[in-house]
Amino acid sequence: MNPSVPTAAAPSAARPFELGIYTFAEMLPDPKTGKIMDSVERTRNLMETIELADQVGLDVFAIGEHHRADFLASSPLVMLGAAAARTKNIRLSTAVTVLSSDDPVRVFQDFATLDLLSNGRAEMMAGRGSFIESFPLFGYDLTDYDELFSEKLELLSLLREEEIVTWQGKHRSALEQQGIYPRPVQDKLPLWVAVGGTPESVVRAALMGLPMALAIIGGMPERFAPFLDLYRRASTQAGHDPSQIPLSINSHGFIADNARAAADAYYPAALIMRNRIGRERGWGQTHIAEMETGMHLRGADFVGGPDEVIEKILFQHEIFRHQRLLLYLGLNNIEHKQMLRAIELYGTKVAPIVREEIARRTVPVNP
Repeated sequence: MNPSVPTAAAPSAARPFELGIYTFAEMLPDPKTGKIMDSVERTRNLMETIELADQVGLDVFAIGEHHRADFLASSPLVMLGAAAARTKNIRLSTAVTVLSSDDPVRVFQDFATLDLLSNGRAEMMAGRGSFIESFPLFGYDLTDYDELFSEKLELLSLLREEEIVTWQGKHRSALEQQGIYPRPVQDKLPLWVAVGGTPESVVRAALMGLPMALAIIGGMPERFAPFLDLYRRASTQAGHDPSQIPLSINSHGFIADNARAAADAYYPAALIMRNRIGRERGWGQTHIAEMETGMHLRGADFVGGPDEVIEKILFQHEIFRHQRLLLYLGLNNIEHKQMLRAIELYGTKVAPIVREEIARRTVPVNP
């Protein structure tokens, strides 16, 4: 590894490396025809991708929550419940549950139900969300953005621990010896905190001893190493053992039989989303040549053939020593058969080599 690249402090315990997929079920026009897929077809395709991800041995499939016309998944738990009946082994998670504008009790009950449907394969990933539509939609004030998330995360974490709950906060009615049902299959439902790259969010997750999923969707990934260092330091100072808490990197990517084919499929589709959001946020116009710089080894995008994607995963593991990678594997405006091929390559070509190499290079605590 290049000695100029900073490396996050490694956790001491060996842990199996997990690979998965996340999506927000976006509704985007085809880059060639300009047509948008029918919602029924998009939903059917999503179920097929989850089924295939399970069949090829990927570890996690996550669906994120948005409340916009260009995303289909405003109710990801309903989609995950359908997926639970069609899969056997893959863990089912939200890519983000916008906890600030939801009720933690209801969130817990929904995930506990998913856990029952899937026989113990449910996970929660809570975040503040990258869009704000859910706040006016559900009657919340954006001036309470940070306070809402902190308070509700505290309650959601408590609900995992206790069946009979007493709790009081500012933004929700108090609970006095209230039973919370149903209870999940798993003794403690896994709860991750989705972080977009602010130190305050990193420290919050660390102090609570919760796993962190860090989004890296642009720039040079090694610049994010200090966030994982900060997490591990804060976790230790709070009395937690960071070697026992998994960390995830969530990034964008696409896999085809070779790097050129992957780029040709992915970047015209991704450009539509990038420029649509860019217009809203004042980023200015982006061009494909600019986006394709993310394919390089030290770029953020996992776009390439299996060999290039394997190399990049292992390169970043040297930096972060994380335990999970979730890829936003393409977008729905990529041809569906290409998406299925990408998942097949991810599960059958990329994942086995990555798992074997990371297991080989990881030294257990008690060999």
